[in-house]
Amino acid sequence: MGVLLNVLKKEGIENSSEFISVEKVATELLTFLNQEEIRKLLAEKNKKGISSKAIEEIILPKAKELGFENEKEGLFADYPSNGLRPDYYKKLGNTKGILMEVERGKTTINNMDMLDIWKCHICKEANYLLLIVPQLINAKKSKKSKKSKKNKKPTTFDNVVKRIQPFFEKENYINIDAVFVFGY
Repeated sequence: MGVLLNVLKKEGIENSSEFISVEKVATELLTFLNQEEIRKLLAEKNKKGISSKAIEEIILPKAKELGFENEKEGLFADYPSNGLRPDYYKKLGNTKGILMEVERGKTTINNMDMLDIWKCHICKEANYLLLIVPQLINAKKSKKSKKSKKNKKPTTFDNVVKRIQPFFEKENYINIDAVFVFGY
């Protein structure tokens, strides 16, 4: 199965030049992530005991090619006691930008997806989030499940999308214009 993408966005932004440029970055990233050798590397690193840093190392060369800075400092200067930093940041114009966050095992269990939303929400220099999460968290080393597709449980990716969706309903808008959720 390939890497999935679900775009959650505020109503009416899809024709803005800013959104179109972010969508282009997301499309290039999706194409990269869906290369067979990259999908194999991602699957190999999506195992118990392996941190999101291992996934980041796979993505880093492409992120840099797309203009992202790794662990950009100073974006959360208004919140110095929190020690916040993004996995990646790309500047868009004078006051806008994209945070890219990569998760692995603690995506929903430790609410890392919500932390990533919060970080983007409070970052004065970012209004877009590329959130890269596993479709499934492989908690076991390699046993394959024999469950039927009829009883398919929601995936980590599905749960992340479901948790973030309410922020993109007009009555719940936060100051993030769109989140691109990738499921590897």
